Amino acid sequence: MLAMVLEEIGPIESAPLRLREVPRPTPGPGEILVRVRTCAICRTDLHVIEGDLPRYRLPIIPGHQIVGVVEQLGEGAGRFRPGDRVGIAWLRYTCGTCRFCQAGRENLCACARFTGYHHDGGFAEFAVVPEDFAYAIPPQFDDMDAAPLLCAGIIGYRALSRANVPPGGKLALYGFGSSAHVVMQIALHRGYEVYVVSRGEKHRQLAREMGAFWVGESPSQLPIRVDSAILFAPAGELVPAALERLEKGGTLAIAGIHLSPIPSLDYERCLFYERDLRSVTSNTREDGQKLLEEAAQIPIRPRVTAYPFREANRALADLKADKISGTGVLVFE
Repeated sequence: MLAMVLEEIGPIESAPLRLREVPRPTPGPGEILVRVRTCAICRTDLHVIEGDLPRYRLPIIPGHQIVGVVEQLGEGAGRFRPGDRVGIAWLRYTCGTCRFCQAGRENLCACARFTGYHHDGGFAEFAVVPEDFAYAIPPQFDDMDAAPLLCAGIIGYRALSRANVPPGGKLALYGFGSSAHVVMQIALHRGYEVYVVSRGEKHRQLAREMGAFWVGESPSQLPIRVDSAILFAPAGELVPAALERLEKGGTLAIAGIHLSPIPSLDYERCLFYERDLRSVTSNTREDGQKLLEEAAQIPIRPRVTAYPFREANRALADLKADKISGTGVLVFE
């Protein structure tokens, strides 16, 4: 099969992904082989490719927002049938027995393994996943619309939960890329008032079109204090400013897997009055299932830009340069 393979860590501008012919994977016991149709791109892919995350294995095939059809069942697999449409997300394996797994917090499992990082992902014609970690894709979504939901949507959904937005509350989103533009649709559907801060005019324009109550370039421009906020931009320097713009008892959730250093915090300005700072670590399968169910009810319609899968380097370079409104999606023909 053809795949875009990362052989050496490097800046995306150097086109480190190489088109290679590699053996088609074989599903093991309890696994399914999926013929990939689409795979959305994500900043986590950039963090893997450029070495922001600790190097785990090379070569590796990135990609973890995969939509495709079941091609083959491994021994003992029976949850899906050949031809079923499924999604593969970032979380690929947890032990199921540790205290976190037993408490419904499998995202904190020390044995967790991830698609496109520990195991080959979706920048390829085929991918393998344990069937228990695959998602049935609701019929309300075509392949292009479904792909961004499998990380941007799921992580955004967990971040929204961690942000503790009160009913009818005011929510600020810092950064308005793939995840934020999905979360905004959920937030508006729930009746929240959404404020968006983004340095990119293209992103600010999209936020306006999608119904943001207020849009601006800097946290200092926010006209009010908000009840809750989510930081999507991987910029630690925004944390103090976002905390300062919270109402008493407000919560800031940080949605990214990687963040630049956070400057020192002034206790009185940033954290006093019971303001909370919360991180988001991966997701549980329950998060994924709930997101897909709510997304289908709304229904969510991601803004997508399609790229041929052979042009993954260009797509990710565009993502890094903030040239994509919404989500970039690799398409397999």
